[in-house]
Amino acid sequence: MIPGDIGRALGLRACGTWRPPPPGAGAGPGTFASSLPFQLARATGQEPAGVAAGLAARLRPAGWIDAASVTGGGYLTVTVTPAALAALAVRVPAAGQACADSDALRGTSVAVPGAAADLASARSWAEARQLATDPMIARLSAAAGARLEIHTNTERPPAPPAPAAAALTPGAAVAVAGAEPVRYALARNQARAAVPVNPEACVRNTLDNPYFKVRYAHARAASVLRWATELGVGPGRPEEFRPGLLAHRSELELLGAISWLPERVAAAARRRRPGAFLRYLESLADAWLGCGENCPALPFGGRSAPPDEATAAARLWLASAARTALQAGLRITDMVQPVRL
Repeated sequence: MIPGDIGRALGLRACGTWRPPPPGAGAGPGTFASSLPFQLARATGQEPAGVAAGLAARLRPAGWIDAASVTGGGYLTVTVTPAALAALAVRVPAAGQACADSDALRGTSVAVPGAAADLASARSWAEARQLATDPMIARLSAAAGARLEIHTNTERPPAPPAPAAAALTPGAAVAVAGAEPVRYALARNQARAAVPVNPEACVRNTLDNPYFKVRYAHARAASVLRWATELGVGPGRPEEFRPGLLAHRSELELLGAISWLPERVAAAARRRRPGAFLRYLESLADAWLGCGENCPALPFGGRSAPPDEATAAARLWLASAARTALQAGLRITDMVQPVRL
């Protein structure tokens, strides 16, 4: 969300140009580097560093910008204030599913099939992978502002040679694990060649299974909020939120991960790589699970429990933001099977 804020402050459509600063640059959560000056320089015949310097000068007066500078010969690097980063804890729940949206692909169109075929009907793992990724690319593209064009062509590529009797087929994997875990595993794979999915591995209820981890993290955030309601505590009104109370390293890392959500959607859509977005969701899940462990929002968190009501409220806002961001990602990728806690 914050890269989009910076683009709007500049009056430019900058989503899709942002990346974390290079390792060793000393930047933490809330710092964003953009290649936008290089694009503008090519269009105007100017030097990228000069363009970046001009953009940085336009941003510095904004009260929510902590620093804006030129790095790497022409990158625009921007750090927002801690309060602006922490404000995502309130902004994301208010935005709901739209927290993942941007206009990065506005004005473009993406062809999508009229009706998705049953994954179990795939005659090869390559076909199964396409059936898994095409709908994800469509939803990612729509969230990034693209127009979807429905194609009704129902022709399928020629069937490959029949596999050996002992070979695992997509239909057999779906019969064991279900379509959703197999689809996740297929979309996540970045190898050039489609590889068979191990159905037993993709349904393990352990945190080393990415499919389970993302859904478990969402369920964990939802359960924190549910338990808070049962205890009669809540985040309070948005205007009562105190951003300075979210200052622990794990809280800042979670806020930083959430801040990239629309950017990661747009990048995955532009490159037609849904697996990159799934791995981002996994990093978001890791950030939330770590934050929930180090900075619990509920009073039975031991020594790490919130020391007062204001801190508990701030942490509940953050739990709500994590739940909302994870839910938006799960809906975009059509991962709907819940984990019950």
